[in-house]
Amino acid sequence: MSTPKNLPSPAGGYRGRFAPSPTGPLHAGSLVAALGSWLDARKNEGKWLLRIEDLDTPRCIPEVTQQIQAQLLACGLSWDEEIIYQSQRQKAYQDALKRFNELKCLYSCTCSRQTIATALAKLSIESPRNQEMVYPGTCRPASLMSNPWDTVQDLKKAWRIALPQNCLIEFKDLALGPQSQNLNAEVGDFVLRRSDGLFTYQLAVVVDDAEQGITRIVRGQDLLSNTARQIYLQDVLGYQKPEYLHLPLVLDAHGEKLSKQTLATQINTQDDKHSLIELRKAGMHLGLKNLPDGENVSIAEWLLAATHAWKS
Repeated sequence: MSTPKNLPSPAGGYRGRFAPSPTGPLHAGSLVAALGSWLDARKNEGKWLLRIEDLDTPRCIPEVTQQIQAQLLACGLSWDEEIIYQSQRQKAYQDALKRFNELKCLYSCTCSRQTIATALAKLSIESPRNQEMVYPGTCRPASLMSNPWDTVQDLKKAWRIALPQNCLIEFKDLALGPQSQNLNAEVGDFVLRRSDGLFTYQLAVVVDDAEQGITRIVRGQDLLSNTARQIYLQDVLGYQKPEYLHLPLVLDAHGEKLSKQTLATQINTQDDKHSLIELRKAGMHLGLKNLPDGENVSIAEWLLAATHAWKS
């Protein structure tokens, strides 16, 4: 394992974060995640950071970044340190990729989605709807070694991490209890950098959380399935592990998770009245009770009461 250097120490206290992708403005589901993480940080007298996950640049909309910040501030959710933008952190991700290569657990892959689907079909393995396919190891070499760095920098190939056998990851979620995932059976060797040169969410979020000294990650349950992969990467890189708390999702009328892909309506923060309405809906979804509901309640008063009501 590598030894991380110059990382903020968790001994400095609680550090949480909210990390939206600027592919669209905040909707009810993302406000629940923002509010839950903000309340958890405030209840624990910690710091709450804002990180803009604009890594997938083709999907990101520049003006949305400012819109998200304005929506958060309109709801009284202010952050405590300078905003971090993933698009400006390529060197950090490159350094992490280089470390994986030095540890002889990185290999190139030229498989398309169709190639993977065909290989899985031959093995009689079906992928559940709306879930990523388990990688069958088509491109994995018989023996692993460090690759020439100029080869790793070749943008025509994806680069995957080679998992050890029987890679079972177990952890405790503060809301959902004990969790476990067999990465070999449920995920397979996963991509750290895509063939178009973009680093993946799995790699970037691990590097960012470590370098920002995040001690607890509060986010939606849609990201629960990513946690085992991120813990494994933390182990390999020698990072300290944060705690995890996954929040209940906001679903639409069809039982689907609210998302930008399903054209979820953005929250209305045109004035304090509408912002407070959105906060109250988010608070109800989080199970907060006995909060002030009068017409003359300010956002600051409501957030203070919500902080006291939050059970971290």
